[in-house]
Amino acid sequence: MEQATTKKHKFLGLFSVIRGYNVALLTLAQYLAAIFVFAVDKTLKEVLLDVDLHIVVLATIFVVSAGYIINDFYDATLDAINKPIKTHIGNWVSKNTKLQVYFLFNFIAFVLGFIISWRAAAFFAVYIFLIWLYSHKLQKYPVVRVLSVSVLDVLPFFVVFVYFKNISEIILMHGAFLYGLILVKEIVKDFEKTKGALLVNRATLITKYGKARVNTYVYIILAGVVLQAYYLLCFPEIGNMQYYFYGVILWIPFFLFLLIKAKSFKHYLMLHNMLKVVLVVGVFSLALIDTSVLLIRILNQVKI
Repeated sequence: MEQATTKKHKFLGLFSVIRGYNVALLTLAQYLAAIFVFAVDKTLKEVLLDVDLHIVVLATIFVVSAGYIINDFYDATLDAINKPIKTHIGNWVSKNTKLQVYFLFNFIAFVLGFIISWRAAAFFAVYIFLIWLYSHKLQKYPVVRVLSVSVLDVLPFFVVFVYFKNISEIILMHGAFLYGLILVKEIVKDFEKTKGALLVNRATLITKYGKARVNTYVYIILAGVVLQAYYLLCFPEIGNMQYYFYGVILWIPFFLFLLIKAKSFKHYLMLHNMLKVVLVVGVFSLALIDTSVLLIRILNQVKI
């Protein structure tokens, strides 16, 4: 019984470290993007029975999970201050075990990529290196940290784009829109980390530039997000996802008002969670893109 409890704790600890909920959401986003964005010229059956697509998604799951592990490894001291409960759960898994799982997951991701092609293997190898570079070096520099981690967050979504080799204006603009929201989320996280960063003598955007200046950066980024949303609304292909973009445009002024008023960790945590909700809703909204096309693709599979 005690051994079973220990295994359960280790599983929960590892799930917390790899942020299983984030990985699950990313997986859903990749499949929705494949169906509604990147492979619109294929039937639904062709997409769902595409073994290579499933391998790409699986490889992404492993490499992103490994990325969370190495980030947890390097951020242990800071997280112990800012996220004591999460750190406590994560500590149910030893550092040695975390490193073993990290190398194992990266190896599996590379092998899975190689099954697809040497280009896919090269992509995952470069991505693995960039995650390590970020965790080991780049996150020490505030501006570079938020810019680079936002790129790393967007890349898994677009690995499906690389697989299907489907490039278009709307896809690139959607990527820029997504990057802007993630960038703001990472900046808000810097506000949350201020207390821990001061105690471990690590610079953040807030400690380096001050709240007023950083807020100005957020205003500029979100102004860009609004322009991108308006631009995307010009494409009829987005279908009912237009309501998501209208919602984001209306939500941004409210978010900025709360950002100006924010003073405590709880306030910034709430703003961070609001951005997460907007991103999660955005993932599910992919299913609203030109739903008539999906219906036609389903009906094409029905033999009368």
